[in-house]
Amino acid sequence: MSCSSGTVLSVCASLSSPLPPSRTPNSNSNLLSFSWLSSFPSLTLSASRSAKNPSNPSRSQDSFIRAAYTRRSRGEAAKKPSRKSWKQRTDMYMRPFLLNVFFSKRFIHAKVVHRGTSKVICVATTNAKDLRNSLPSLIDHDACRVVGRLIAERSMEADVFAVAYEPRKDERIEGRLGIVLDTIKENGIIFI
Repeated sequence: MSCSSGTVLSVCASLSSPLPPSRTPNSNSNLLSFSWLSSFPSLTLSASRSAKNPSNPSRSQDSFIRAAYTRRSRGEAAKKPSRKSWKQRTDMYMRPFLLNVFFSKRFIHAKVVHRGTSKVICVATTNAKDLRNSLPSLIDHDACRVVGRLIAERSMEADVFAVAYEPRKDERIEGRLGIVLDTIKENGIIFI
């Protein structure tokens, strides 16, 4: 076994030459037995630090690795918008029932909707025949209390005991909206 040294660092390793298979003198059986050294071939390893002899001869010095990442163009980004956040993706499962309250100039409408299927669970409005004829005003505070009580009763009949309310942009929970939400809470519905 011999190793060379110099400006080029080389590491040599060799094992003994392969041995031919031999028969073992065994009185019980006549099986062939191979030496464990014969299964390893002669091995020579070398590592160099020289700039003249590159370690990978298939790659030239002029080659370079190009980056795989490229920025998306504006048109491509507009076609494929960014991914939704975790809350946006899971909110409809965590809070499946959504309360929607709408105030027009003449009526008050409220409904509970299942977010996953977009099915309406219950509705209460002052435009209904029974309320339209019985209430003196269809948009005052008493009408808000009646609509809140009806929504709470009808949602409990549909086995919905917790609803979510998401205020719109620049919407404050006060006045008639606050009265509707407070009445729903007082009648046993939990807001999540």
